[in-house]
Amino acid sequence: MQRTATAEVTATMGAKVLERFPAGSPRGSWPAEECAARRRAQGEPATVVMDLKSDAFLVVVQARDED
Repeated sequence: MQRTATAEVTATMGAKVLERFPAGSPRGSWPAEECAARRRAQGEPATVVMDLKSDAFLVVVQARDED
């Protein structure tokens, strides 16, 4: 199911999934937000989105043509 959700996000949003975090964790979206912040600090324009189907927070970047 993870591969399907990732493929759907890529196809729908034109985004590449970098990391996945379960939405049911005690800290909520914080781990995903912290991961995205680290990626942004390294120059990668990462953002967090919620995948309702898989109940997970995804750290994504816009897909490039060569990806």
